[in-house]
Amino acid sequence: MGVDSRQEYSRAHMTTSPTMPDGQRQRAPSSGPLDGIRVLDLTSVVLGPLATQVLADLGADVIKIEGPEGDMMRANGVSQHAGMSSIYLALNRNKRSVVLDLKNEEGVAALRHLIAQADVLVHNMRVAAIERLGFGYEAVAALNPRLVYCMATGFGQDGPYKDKPAFDDIIQAGSGLVSLNTNGGNRPEYVPSLIADKTTGLVLANAVLAALLHRERRGVGQCVEVPMLETMASFVLAEHMGGMTFEGSTESAGYARLLHGGRRPLQTRDGWICALPYTDRHWRAFFHAVGRDDIGDDCRVADKSQRNANIRKLYQRLAELILERTTAEWMDLFEQLDIPATPIHALGDLPEHPHLKAVGLFQETHHPTEGPLREIRPPMRFSATPLSLRRHAPSLGEHTHEVLLEAGFTREEMTRVVATTATAVD
Repeated sequence: MGVDSRQEYSRAHMTTSPTMPDGQRQRAPSSGPLDGIRVLDLTSVVLGPLATQVLADLGADVIKIEGPEGDMMRANGVSQHAGMSSIYLALNRNKRSVVLDLKNEEGVAALRHLIAQADVLVHNMRVAAIERLGFGYEAVAALNPRLVYCMATGFGQDGPYKDKPAFDDIIQAGSGLVSLNTNGGNRPEYVPSLIADKTTGLVLANAVLAALLHRERRGVGQCVEVPMLETMASFVLAEHMGGMTFEGSTESAGYARLLHGGRRPLQTRDGWICALPYTDRHWRAFFHAVGRDDIGDDCRVADKSQRNANIRKLYQRLAELILERTTAEWMDLFEQLDIPATPIHALGDLPEHPHLKAVGLFQETHHPTEGPLREIRPPMRFSATPLSLRRHAPSLGEHTHEVLLEAGFTREEMTRVVATTATAVD
């Protein structure tokens, strides 16, 4: 699809129209609680785009600023067309894309102009790199003192690692998460999910919301830093501080019930389930239902401290019993006993998950360049300001003309900015 046809599609589907004669942007009703907040998104890859997508889902007008080469995640994952990968599509809905070459004065000047009109700027560059571009906090605050300036860094800027590069694997390893995932003390493994990026991204979105609330109350913006290592160390240690909590304790770090308690997926006669009898009532009801009250008595399930002392033995006996019936048989029983349980669902099975299907988490949409898509709607629900899939994930630079015109650029000025970008691409 050419540039002109992409712009026509965008005009037909956008929820904000170009600047009206009275200077006000016309907004669609019920577009989320952040309707009217404008976010400049200078992030890339996963951490930042996930955070800004949360803000976009909540109704903010998120303008994704990309260099001529585009967000590198456009190339990662499954693709039908270059620049529109499955991961990019999953992280950039409800945004608009503007291409600016920040190595060129025209692009720098355009971004300065947009900053003056924005509420939030988010980036995940190293601080030295963004300062070289002229968009460190002090420079940006001089343009817009009310701006919430949020930077996601690898390591806090008051520590010795402040200039080190950071990726999800590095932070998983540095935060203690990999050491937990050792399969019973054997080879350490990364969690097969970008958990450091995504967790930090959620914290970043929360930080932006808190800073916006402060600005609402006090009338001033501020600089917010969300460092990955500190965020993930805090996340991991929430339950694993253990003996480190107390001065002089001889107990080690870690939550023993998780590390050594024996919980694991359970194999049935024909598959796998997760079952979690949790209270003394659960355990007594389970062993009674399967005719094995003797096991409950032997493991002292009625007394919490005694049950915890026998927890490995208890889970081992549970695993042995689960092998005796099919997944469906166990799920029926656990539902009758009100014991938490679920079959193990593969990734490819999730669109048919009975609950996710009933609540419409997966939605069938049509993208102007990618055709029919299965997308995930915003998972939050607001009664007064409903959320929706307002915009498709944009093609590279799809909204450059639209956004610059809204910002007050003349067509001649806009043409110069676009021309420098085209030169950079060439």
